[in-house]
Amino acid sequence: MRRNASPLSLVLLGAGVFLLVLAPLLVWYVQPHAKRTPIDTDTTTVFTGTGSYFDTGKVETVDDETITITRQVRGDVADSEKSGNAVWDVSTSVDHDATLPASDPRDALQWTLERWVTDRTTNEPVHCCEESPTFDGEAYLKFPFDVEKRAYRWWDSTLGGVVRLSFEGEKEIQGYAGYLFKGEVEPTRTGVRQVPGVLVDRKKAPQVLAEEWYSNSGIELVVDKRTGRIINAAIGPKKTLRAPGSKKDAVVLLESKRVEFTEATQKKQVELASADSDRLAMLGETAPMGAAGIGLVLTVVGVVLVVRGRREAPEASNTHMMTSTHT
Repeated sequence: MRRNASPLSLVLLGAGVFLLVLAPLLVWYVQPHAKRTPIDTDTTTVFTGTGSYFDTGKVETVDDETITITRQVRGDVADSEKSGNAVWDVSTSVDHDATLPASDPRDALQWTLERWVTDRTTNEPVHCCEESPTFDGEAYLKFPFDVEKRAYRWWDSTLGGVVRLSFEGEKEIQGYAGYLFKGEVEPTRTGVRQVPGVLVDRKKAPQVLAEEWYSNSGIELVVDKRTGRIINAAIGPKKTLRAPGSKKDAVVLLESKRVEFTEATQKKQVELASADSDRLAMLGETAPMGAAGIGLVLTVVGVVLVVRGRREAPEASNTHMMTSTHT
């Protein structure tokens, strides 16, 4: 009588082969599909610092005041699904203590509404879906996945252009390590604004088109290596007005040496980055390695049991025949 391989050996062999096939699928198919910019994002980040701003009531610049920047980012799921891109609506307000809490963002020192559209895989800008502004670069509200140790071209909305951020090593935020990038913006003319001539030392002119100038003494971003999420941001903005053709600032509209994520914002960003990073690491490293290791062991054990069962079958058959002949 011929013996077949035991059910256990076949089960082990089948499970091992399945896990060996699953391991590369997790790396080459599942993880890349998971490594996509979310479309249902709904986050708020808050910067605070001390600085100066132009008080329209006093018609002068006041110093040593608390400056708060609040940015709300919400994904437009419907437009994202329709276009296949990440469509984010962004509201940014700059306030001082008198305008907080902001019942109406139009009362803020500055309030902007923007629509950002990016490729969900590469993070490259996509020009569609009523995008505003038309931006450039490779890093914006986030960096691409798998951040590299190199310089990145980061879009500065206030400048309306790209700033080169250099890689400056690693830095821990709330006990969580990320890549540090730094850059700055030299004084640059960004537009014009009609104001009373007296405001920019043109007393004889009732109204003039004053020049708007912008600079940033220190852009500092700490970015999660795997997800590209910004876990801390600090800037040193300065916005001024100059008389037409002048090389000197006449009015400081807004200035701060350092406005930075609050501690609460840092903790929240670290929490989100850590969770997303762990999930991607599991899909791209832990799970594939575990599946490959366990799959290899199960496959070897299964093959050994199958071979052993086949070798024992003829011996058992020969023994049965000899017994029958002797009888």
